[in-house]
Amino acid sequence: MPTRHPAPAKTFVERHGLWSAEQARAANAAIRAIKKHKLELVRFSFADQHGVLRGKTVVADDAPALLRSGVTMTTTLLAKDTAHKTAYPVFTPGGGFGMAEMQGAGDFVMVPDPATFRVLPWADDTGWLLCDIYFTNGKPVPFSTRQVLRDALDRLRRYGFDFLAGLEVEFHLFKLENPRFDPADAGWPPRAPEVSLLNQGYQYLTESRFDQLDAALVPIRRGIAALGLPLRSLEVELGPSQCEFTFRPQLGLDAADAMVLFRAATKQIARRHGLLASFMCWPALPNVFASGWHLHLSLIDRKRRNNGFVGNAREGLSATGRHFLGGLLAHAHAATAFTTPTVNGYRRYRAYALAPDRVIWARDNRGVMVRVLGGPGDPSTHLENRVGEPAANPYLYIAAQIYAGLDGIAHQRDPGPSADTPYETKAPALPKSLGEALAELRASEMFREGFGPAFLDYYARLKEAELARFTSEASDKGEVTAWEQNEYFDLF
Repeated sequence: MPTRHPAPAKTFVERHGLWSAEQARAANAAIRAIKKHKLELVRFSFADQHGVLRGKTVVADDAPALLRSGVTMTTTLLAKDTAHKTAYPVFTPGGGFGMAEMQGAGDFVMVPDPATFRVLPWADDTGWLLCDIYFTNGKPVPFSTRQVLRDALDRLRRYGFDFLAGLEVEFHLFKLENPRFDPADAGWPPRAPEVSLLNQGYQYLTESRFDQLDAALVPIRRGIAALGLPLRSLEVELGPSQCEFTFRPQLGLDAADAMVLFRAATKQIARRHGLLASFMCWPALPNVFASGWHLHLSLIDRKRRNNGFVGNAREGLSATGRHFLGGLLAHAHAATAFTTPTVNGYRRYRAYALAPDRVIWARDNRGVMVRVLGGPGDPSTHLENRVGEPAANPYLYIAAQIYAGLDGIAHQRDPGPSADTPYETKAPALPKSLGEALAELRASEMFREGFGPAFLDYYARLKEAELARFTSEASDKGEVTAWEQNEYFDLF
């Protein structure tokens, strides 16, 4: 009688049915790539509540098994503010969340999305995987911002649309002079590194200024291209040592993943070349200029497979586009808590500074909050929301746009007339501080319903902890403070 061997135990992914058939095929392809490239290490990473990558690095021999069993992390990572300080009483019953899974710094599991596998061009013999996160009982972690965006995209699909997003991201690139490795500088958070400029500013888009930055941008540009990110252009921006990268449009989740990896790649490649890349909105350095993140967006009609914002021969925007725009404007104040999530980002909202300062729109005008691009019948018609800062969590930024726009469609919100003189047009001002934005967010029934009350309260509490530290520790006299520099300069 033949010997019967027990069936192998199911993996975490199999027990909880976490992968599609397509993801299972992608996992097999990732395993083949690990062997083909003779990788030694694989990084398992997830984007935290701030859009910052956290994770663990495993030896390549163990990676195939860990693809399906996942990698454990501590739940306290989900309770941290931008100084990496825990803002919840995790050792009390329910961990401050009212959830047994979050109590006592227990574990959660990072489960890779195999379709995100890449070989890192800047780290020798190293692969990279972006993960989704689950509790050890297989339940999705409700504070996963990648899942928050996936839920928003699912709701948009029920309306018959996909979200298309193009990224236009400004950031600063400096020469690193002093990384502040003296033990006295290693506080919590540590003192910000000292830097110098790579070029002077205020010669916008001049070839000579770009050429001064070109040698520093080469390894970054090549690294981004090697990752397969859809880089379209790179430019020298208005301020000293300021750059802008733009990317071709991608579907919503892919665009958010691209932003997360772009920021991480840029910072890591820069550091390996004696540079510091910062996506902080307005660094506390003399003469530098604020950076923004402009989100170019449109909806793809899932039935017709065309751009749902294209207007007819008379209108530059379709009714869907106008109502979506109306929703962005109607919920702009609360949405800034997601598009501009740092204390520092609100310093950018100034008149006559190529940045918005009030809730208005216009056709092809760079002084407004939302710019409408494209004319009647133009298949590339889209909206450009200029309100965001480069430090924003891309999953939450995009999810906020979806929920606000869908509310505009559902209630047929009228955006009103185009504001051709943006800094003279009477309109509600954008929030002047993170505190104002958080108050608006807590009062928003639309966002509470969209994101869910548990997530909205969770997020607001983290940001309020950050704001409370700023209020108690910084002396804000209208200029960027040392507190902001230490908090954000090297984190983002």
